[in-house]
Amino acid sequence: MSKNFTNELKEVYTLVGNRQKELGEYFKILEEDDDDTFADMNRYIDKFIQKIGLSLVKENRLSVLSRLISLRDEQLVQSLVKENFSDEKISEIKELAYLWVKEFYIQRHEEFLQSIEEKELLNEFYRRLLRGVHEVGIAMSEWQSLWTKHIINTINPELQHEFGDETVAFLEKQKLYDTDENGNKADRAYSVLKKDKSGYSVQAYAEFFENEVNEVTKAYETLIKDLELLEDEDTNQKEVYISYFKTLQNAFGEKERKNLIQRWQDVDRAWMKVTSPLQVGHPLEYYEDHFRKAVALEWDVRISNPDNLGADKTYKNILYMYNTLFEKLGSQKKKVLELTLANLQRVGLYIGRPALFYGAEFNGLFSAQVVPNDEQVSKEEGKKIFAFSDNILDSLRAKPFLKIQNKIFGKEFMDVERELVFKKSELWHKVYEVTTIGHEYGHILWLDNDTESRMNVSGVFKNIEEFKATTGGLMAFFMNEDESCKSYVLSDVIKRAVGLIGWMKTDEVQPYYCEGLIHLKGLFETQVLSFDESLSIDTSDDAYERLKKWYQTTYEDLASHYLAKKDANEFLSKYAVKINHSYMPLDKKVKSFVDYYWSLHQDIGRDIDEDEHREDWI
Repeated sequence: MSKNFTNELKEVYTLVGNRQKELGEYFKILEEDDDDTFADMNRYIDKFIQKIGLSLVKENRLSVLSRLISLRDEQLVQSLVKENFSDEKISEIKELAYLWVKEFYIQRHEEFLQSIEEKELLNEFYRRLLRGVHEVGIAMSEWQSLWTKHIINTINPELQHEFGDETVAFLEKQKLYDTDENGNKADRAYSVLKKDKSGYSVQAYAEFFENEVNEVTKAYETLIKDLELLEDEDTNQKEVYISYFKTLQNAFGEKERKNLIQRWQDVDRAWMKVTSPLQVGHPLEYYEDHFRKAVALEWDVRISNPDNLGADKTYKNILYMYNTLFEKLGSQKKKVLELTLANLQRVGLYIGRPALFYGAEFNGLFSAQVVPNDEQVSKEEGKKIFAFSDNILDSLRAKPFLKIQNKIFGKEFMDVERELVFKKSELWHKVYEVTTIGHEYGHILWLDNDTESRMNVSGVFKNIEEFKATTGGLMAFFMNEDESCKSYVLSDVIKRAVGLIGWMKTDEVQPYYCEGLIHLKGLFETQVLSFDESLSIDTSDDAYERLKKWYQTTYEDLASHYLAKKDANEFLSKYAVKINHSYMPLDKKVKSFVDYYWSLHQDIGRDIDEDEHREDWI
């Protein structure tokens, strides 16, 4: 990259960061009732609260602000449930909230692009690329509502009603999954089910959502034509970007069901060749659809921090841990070892911020991500890891303190956490590298080309995969510990495990909730946590060592499970069972605490702590 491009990239990165911090400042309207600085935002929030029929109280303002700024709807749903809205009405309001958020961010993205254009930052090729991503994103965001309405709110509830726990078996028997070029069942889908009098049939996105897909492919066509007329002398990525956008246009436009997986594999292959610090993210994940794993309509631009040095220590720790355990557990599975090591050695790590985002991402951004999920493509091309540490830290510093935090964890525990977040940013980033970037590396381990499809017989592969990822990062740390991080890593595990209980009723993040239940089993079994009307936390060195041994034993059991490619439910069922659409822990002590926390979460989960103030830490 040219020196000028690098300097301009830094300016753009700063602009993105400042805009993110500006968003976080809006939480102040919850803490400073008499401050007119955010009067317009206050009116904007209250107008939406009135539109959806909630009462104008501080707890609901927090819920709506969280939907707008943090992009998650759990607290909004909590508010609606507490005020006795019906399930049908809640679905309607979730869609209204999506449209509201979409309008807000598309306008913000437009202002961001105008700022870049007015300042003539980056070269003309990249300015047109960003504008093109925005145009595709608008079309993708229009489509998202129909995608959600059909797959998540119509077809999947019908399948659940008709077939219940036998849904996955029914889909398998009727061959209603997408398949690869060899006719093997794929681990994801780029198609939808259509129901008529004769039963269920499958249609590609391009066939079922024809008008919406046409708008997306037209935006790609225009972008490609314009980029072909421009030059990129700063990063020399012109041809790979154009190739990438062409494969996307072809994949979205593909109507032949038998070709879908291959077309999208071509997208991932083309995308892996894009190495610019401005990375475009396409449809990659499939958490929302538990039955057919229909890939969500993600679309975004991620910008790498020009000053970031990477995560070499975590990478080396992961390599050492994996090689050590493989020698113990998988000596007969050399193919898996070779594939994983090849993937690890070819990882492209991008640490930065999301700059533009659309479609499914108006329902929540990730803190980190490792992709592509297609193991055949990864075998050929490797993987990319994205980590948004600056965004996460900004978010932690911006949110108001909640009563439930002190009620559950106690003031002493929370003071240590806040000291880390507000006063020790360098150490916080080291802990993030262990826990979050380590998590993403952990996803790569123990996988063969067909591991997911073979382990997903019961449709719950993702519900143990998130635990495998987090624990892989922890295991790597345990084998080469940094004394300065140990206590904070333990606290992070505790905080994560407990906090994930709040996602009990949120289907699209069920894998994380299940992860939390498995962590809680270890935390209670080793007496790091104990519960008798209130939670007791032992963060002593002895407690740390007990928990470490539990993770070592549990992770080896899990790795062996992966190597044998057993049904994921065999492992999950040791820790949790599904009751009335929600997983509950088998361990009585864990269940007692989960019931307590969930009840408390519903009662005071949105109550701001009036005794502890964020300003005291800034």
